[in-house]
Amino acid sequence: MDRKDLDRINELYRKSKDIGLTEEEKVEQRQLREAYVKAVHNNLRGTLENISIKNPDGTITDLKDIRKKGIQG
Repeated sequence: MDRKDLDRINELYRKSKDIGLTEEEKVEQRQLREAYVKAVHNNLRGTLENISIKNPDGTITDLKDIRKKGIQG
């Protein structure tokens, strides 16, 4: 997602509040919002997978290892 897409999301939002959107613009807005949410999700996942937890016994556990093992908690 680049700056142009974010600007377009904001533009469509403002237009929806002022005069409303055409059906085509509503579809575009929905697609852009879905792409934005996916980008944020992927960014967050990447950040979380680079976090390590220091356990009380001094060992280090990577969050990505926990996710791969399917451990919940």
